[in-house]
This record gives sequence, C-alpha cells and structure tokens, in this order.
Amino acid sequence: MTRRYGANFSPLDVITVILGGGAGTRLFPLTKERAKPAVPLAGKYRLVDIPISLAIHSDLKRIFILTQFQSSSLHRHIQQSYRFDDYSQGFVELLAAQQTMKGAYWYQGTADAVRQNLSHFTSHPHELVLILAGDQLYRMDFRALIEQHVATCADLTVAVTPVMQSRVSGFGIVRVTEERRIASFVEKPKEPSLLTKLAIGDPFVSLLHLPAEEPQYWASTGIYLFNRKVLANALMGGEPDFGKDVIPRLISSHRVFAYIHSGYWEDIGTIRAFYEANLDLCEPQPKFDFYDSRSPIYTRARYLPSTKISRADISGSLIAEGSVIADAKIEHSLIGIRSIVLPGATIKDTLLLGNDYYETDSQALGAEGRGMPRIGIGRNSFLEGTIVDKNTRVGDNVRVSPKGKPANMDGDCFFIRDSLVIIPRGGIVPHGTVI
Repeated sequence: MTRRYGANFSPLDVITVILGGGAGTRLFPLTKERAKPAVPLAGKYRLVDIPISLAIHSDLKRIFILTQFQSSSLHRHIQQSYRFDDYSQGFVELLAAQQTMKGAYWYQGTADAVRQNLSHFTSHPHELVLILAGDQLYRMDFRALIEQHVATCADLTVAVTPVMQSRVSGFGIVRVTEERRIASFVEKPKEPSLLTKLAIGDPFVSLLHLPAEEPQYWASTGIYLFNRKVLANALMGGEPDFGKDVIPRLISSHRVFAYIHSGYWEDIGTIRAFYEANLDLCEPQPKFDFYDSRSPIYTRARYLPSTKISRADISGSLIAEGSVIADAKIEHSLIGIRSIVLPGATIKDTLLLGNDYYETDSQALGAEGRGMPRIGIGRNSFLEGTIVDKNTRVGDNVRVSPKGKPANMDGDCFFIRDSLVIIPRGGIVPHGTVI
C-alpha cells in the first residue's frame, strides 16, 4: 500500500528534479569527458545513484535529471540502470540543455535550469516539485520532508544542516525561527557581525545536542520542496540561481520553512571533498553507510566475477568486484571495478576508479608493441595521494606522489588539484615516469 504524505498527498503528487550542474569545473579533470553526475563513486556507483536511490526509497519514481555538458555516459548509465514496469508510472528521464524556438542557451544557474524545463514537467500531473543536487552524499527520507511541508502549509521548504564556522564560506546560510520558519538567507556570509546574527541558538543547540565549542550555522543543502504554482511564479523572471536570487526574495512574501537534517551530509563537488568522502568509506565505521540492506544504493548491474587476490598485503581498503590484484601492497585505498594491479605495486591513500572493460591478451600485447603500458597499475609502481581515473595505463616502475609539488598544476600526463595528483580518464603514464 502506498504511503500517503498527509490528508491529500501521495507520491503521484510529487515530481523529483535532480540538478546535474554545469561544466563541473570544480571536479575537473574527472569531468573532462563526463557530466558531473556520472563521476564514479565508491568503486562501483555514480554520483547520480545517490539522489535517485533516495527518491525511489521515498516512493518518488518520477524523476528528471537536468544536465548540459558531456551527457552521453550519463545517459547510457541511466538507460542501463533504471527501468520501471509499465504499471508503476515511474521513469528517470534525462533533460539536456537544447535549442528551442526561443533560442539555444546553456543553463545559467540552478533556477534557470528548472525554468528552461518547466514545459516538460507540466505534462505530468503534480502539486509538489522536489529539487535535489546531483553531487552530494547523504541519506534522507524525503517522505518526512514532504509531510512537514504539508503540515506547515509551506510554500517552500529548504533542507538545512548544521555546519561549523570554518565551513560557512562555502554555503548559503539561513536564520531559522523556533517555528522552523526561515527568516533570512545569506549566500556565503563573511562579515563577523552578520555571522553573529546567523549563529544557531536555543532551542536547537539543546535539542540537537550541538557542540558549544564553536558556533554552528544552518547551511542550505540545496534540497528544495516547492509548491508547483509557487515555483512557476517564482521563475517568471530571469533570476539564474535559487540560493542567490529566488529564495531570498521568496522569504519576505511566502511561507518558507526549514527541514532540519542532522545526519551525515557532504557536498562532494570539489576534488578534495570527493577524495576524502571516498577514502572515508575505507574506515571501519564510515560516515556514509553503503551496507544498509533496508535502503540499498542502486546502480547498474554488471554481473562481474569475484575479485582475484594473489599474495597481496591489503589493509584498510575497499576492493570492488571484478578486480585482479597480484602480489601488491594496498594501504587505505579504494579500488574500483575491474582494476588491475600487477606484482610489486604499492598503492597508498589512493583512489583507483576502475576500468570499463577488460583488456584481452592480444590487446595488451598490441599496446606493449606500440610502447604503451597495459591497462592498470604496472609492476613495482608506487602511488600515493592520487586519483586514477578509468581506463588508465600506468607503466612499470612509476612513482606518483603530490609531496613537494604545487597545490594546483597541469603536467604532461597528470593534473594536480587540491594537492592531489589526478591521472585523467584513458591517461597513459609511461614506464619509469616520476610525478
């Protein structure tokens, strides 16, 4: 039986919109050849699998994904991963920026992306629009968000989460009344006097047992629930962003409430955040739990063989299926699907995003005949503090480490961002290279 969200609401009254983001410059070079939602996660998933799975677990199965850059791999992943039967009325549909009679425009911001696609939404009956970001790691039951929205007669509900003062500069910060109504919304505040006014006070500090050592603030998660008519009216102008433009304007004229999310939530839209969120999965008790059998994270079914490990020394690491590891040392690293690690290799504090295919013996010999290494990590190579993207060839006796290098630079076969070395997708690191 379908769970209802209140006296008059059901899942069929809600459509879900996932924002795929822009060019993904903060995640470059991982977004060099793919849309940001298609970036690999946790060895076998894609970023977009998180919001889609959470929506499905909340009985929300009418999902649009808005994107505009390098969307072919994302489209392929969606088509291969998410299919609903004819009777569920569910779908996951990709909407890319496109040319229309009004012109051809890239999305100028989050609000503009939704504005350009309103005509697609109107063909599906709905009363509420749930807007999600495509680059966040968290768990949330959207049914509770919807139930609060209906109970408070809200026009707009914004999911918020507490953050320390050291992180305030990266978020839109809201001031919330005791009734959980949003009184103000400030994008990335810096002035000390303003921060004092925005700091979380009682009763929330006591109710949520927030630490008192450092002030905390309500950060917008970029998760919004709009009444349909309110959203349409709010987007009649040309304002590009929800956080910077639309929401601050609505606060003074509409009922805008906060939904408090006190669990783990992480924006993984930068290289450093992406790296740390993935490596945290290797901890004994990771902050995000992929092992929850009640609400699994869905992705494409690949039917890969079990991982084969021969005489390897592995500690504090996560190894995805279909990998082959021979006489290597792996320490505190995440190894993605179909990874190949040859004898003598050492991998430390590193992400291997895996491979899309297995190289045959004839292909490997052909590559070697052309002076290229085989796909995978070569013999006696050493990698530390590195992200190795898919289908990469790292030769024998290679040494890669960010130590002693600038925080950001571009090399012949690598990039450094946020003091991490990234070997790009399909990259070739010749034998004996030292980075």
